[in-house]
Amino acid sequence: MEKNSLLWRRAAVIQAVRRFFHEHGYLEVETPLRLPSLIPEAYIEPEEASGWYLQTSPEICMKRLLAAGHPRLFQICKCFRRHERGARHLPEFTMLEWYRVEADYTDLMIECESLFAFLAEELQQPEVEVGEGRVGLAAPWERLTVAEAFCRFSPITLVESLDLGTFDETFSKHVEPKLGWQHPCLLHDYPAAMGALARLRPGNPEVAERFELYVGGLELANGFSELTDADEQRDRLLAAQANIRAQGRDPGPMPERFLLALHNLPSSAGIALGLDRLIMLFTGASCIDQVVTFTPDIL
Repeated sequence: MEKNSLLWRRAAVIQAVRRFFHEHGYLEVETPLRLPSLIPEAYIEPEEASGWYLQTSPEICMKRLLAAGHPRLFQICKCFRRHERGARHLPEFTMLEWYRVEADYTDLMIECESLFAFLAEELQQPEVEVGEGRVGLAAPWERLTVAEAFCRFSPITLVESLDLGTFDETFSKHVEPKLGWQHPCLLHDYPAAMGALARLRPGNPEVAERFELYVGGLELANGFSELTDADEQRDRLLAAQANIRAQGRDPGPMPERFLLALHNLPSSAGIALGLDRLIMLFTGASCIDQVVTFTPDIL
């Protein structure tokens, strides 16, 4: 597909996404791109902007709006992360995020299926092309726990990978490429340590109520039941700050107003979906460069 056609298709996907959320009672919001503090994350490096930071996600402000009494929110916005560049990564990219009160991560899994069903109908595309394969979008989708995925695809178990400190390497090499080739795959129930902002499973604190959506080995979305305990969240963020300092980086100030808002945050769930990657699926693009107007290399 030539660039002009790809950009028209991009616009059609974004318009269809907006229609879905408007029809489901979501309020579309815009929040600031430049913030005085961010949620510290050990594996994400933010861009500084005149002493503040460009957002890596609109999460902080959207959760504050949830806490202020807005029950359903969505946003399509630009996010920024340093040193992210590749066939599936850009340092400036477009994110879709949405949040619901009185919901958990299982509700968002169902809503992901509903969103894709809506897009498939609106775009008249019941399946997507990924590499040399085609993936049908109709529900129900495959659901796998992280432990089950390791048992199925990895030479070692999840527990062994955690004990050896090789989870990321093993997952990216053996598990991730195998996910979502017949139907989209909802990979869920991550180890607690890998859900820094997620609620732990009641009765099983070793598991975080977190899931990721995969199609053809491509990770599209990350969602979870929100942690609403401000004290526990502070402890987790302090641990993340210590990790960042150990890497020789400055973690920046603690997001105090976000933590204050958590005291008023009801039971809720949220999800971030890479919109550029979604557009790659609905255009058959093999590289993220094909579906954006400009890349940093040509500016």
